[in-house]
Amino acid sequence: MTATDERLAETGTRSRAVRALYAGNARSVMQRGWSATRSTNWLVIVSGFFEPIFYLLSLGIGFGSLVGSIHTSSGQTVPYAAFIAPALLATAAMNGAVYDSTWNVFFKMHFAKLYEGMLATSLGPLDVALGEILLALLRGALYAVGFMLVMQALGLNLSWWALLALPAVLLIAFGFASFGMGITSYMKTFQQMDWINFILLPMFLLSATFYPITVYPEPIQAIIRALPLWHGVELVRGLTTGDVNLGMLWHVLYFAVMIVLGLVLTTRRLRALFLD
Repeated sequence: MTATDERLAETGTRSRAVRALYAGNARSVMQRGWSATRSTNWLVIVSGFFEPIFYLLSLGIGFGSLVGSIHTSSGQTVPYAAFIAPALLATAAMNGAVYDSTWNVFFKMHFAKLYEGMLATSLGPLDVALGEILLALLRGALYAVGFMLVMQALGLNLSWWALLALPAVLLIAFGFASFGMGITSYMKTFQQMDWINFILLPMFLLSATFYPITVYPEPIQAIIRALPLWHGVELVRGLTTGDVNLGMLWHVLYFAVMIVLGLVLTTRRLRALFLD
């Protein structure tokens, strides 16, 4: 065999390995999931949309009339409703993405045995991972757009920078969805799945959602700053209040790294579970 033949054989081997990992058809996985969601789970989607709105009306508008104005982490003074609204927006995107990438994935993996059938076709594990993550991202986007319209109607978008809050929210949803699916692949029982809510609830309450992070002691602040939702809240809050600075790029980088690591984790887990 000549050197040229060896290079061609090596190239062909790499090409087959790539095709086994990714067939370029993640869209079909997402479309299948969306069709199933529309026909069976639309009430769950609607309830998830209204939950942050109820928080906003009860705490932001109701309780906010007693609080008045509040200082952001940068010292900017904003109405209390405008302070918690972007945090609830980031939380809505997180919840929508996490629900689809955890509980739905858990059912498909352990009861419907859906992924085994998918991977028996030309689809690769990266197709399945991207398709499910994009489905979760779509749900997070629907929540974000609806909530942004409510914020606009209530006058809580204080700057034109708020237009960038939508792509920021998609970034947040992508990060949570990519990691959520990978983590779910380790879960075997419903009791183990409860740990997801056990983590999400404290993160929702502590990530400067309802009051500034400065109310905590310094050691607690350091822990909170390591949480993904805090980065999401700070990013969206800075955009909706017009408090934009270069430091926000660290929040973007945080989620970019989270997305890459989540995709790698999910793809490897699917491959290990169903192909190796």
